[in-house]
Amino acid sequence: MPLKLDPGARLVVATHNPGKAAELAAILENRFTLTTAGELGLSEPEETEATFAGNALLKARQAADASGLIALADDSGLSVAALDGAPGVFSARWAGPSKDFREAMAKVETRLEEAGAEDFAAWFTCALAVAWPDGPAVVVEGRIDGALTFPPRGDKGFGYDPIFVPEGGEQTFGEMDPAAKDAISHRARAFAKLKAALL
Repeated sequence: MPLKLDPGARLVVATHNPGKAAELAAILENRFTLTTAGELGLSEPEETEATFAGNALLKARQAADASGLIALADDSGLSVAALDGAPGVFSARWAGPSKDFREAMAKVETRLEEAGAEDFAAWFTCALAVAWPDGPAVVVEGRIDGALTFPPRGDKGFGYDPIFVPEGGEQTFGEMDPAAKDAISHRARAFAKLKAALL
């Protein structure tokens, strides 16, 4: 029997980040009743996997098993060509314990200066995992390429959005209207695959 997600189903989103929860709700077109791991008081698992897909699955599996609900998790991050793909799966950790992404963006800029980089190519990756309690799971991945710009521009979005300009664009993700960003983002691309697989 193929796996399916029924509209209106209650899902737990395995995140404690309100910005990410809001973005996922918009991308899911409000088809589901969403609650977050934070609202349910679930702990955040240690992200021990070496890939976005591995971490997304780890978070979805833990949230599903702890809550008894179908869980959706995303693991996403910024990879910079001149930094050999860093920060990558460590994107959130570069923001430190206080999750200060101004600090993280400054760190990226410093590392690029130290490397004498002239190539500012970068990409965002998003892995989405859906896990059923004590059951199967589906993982998909989306990616968007672009380039970095400094200083950061715009106060929309979250994370590294103010330094990332998608290919063919002029505005950073931090300057773009959220709906315009959601239409092309790595998360939207991953969700299109998820929709094809599950809806």
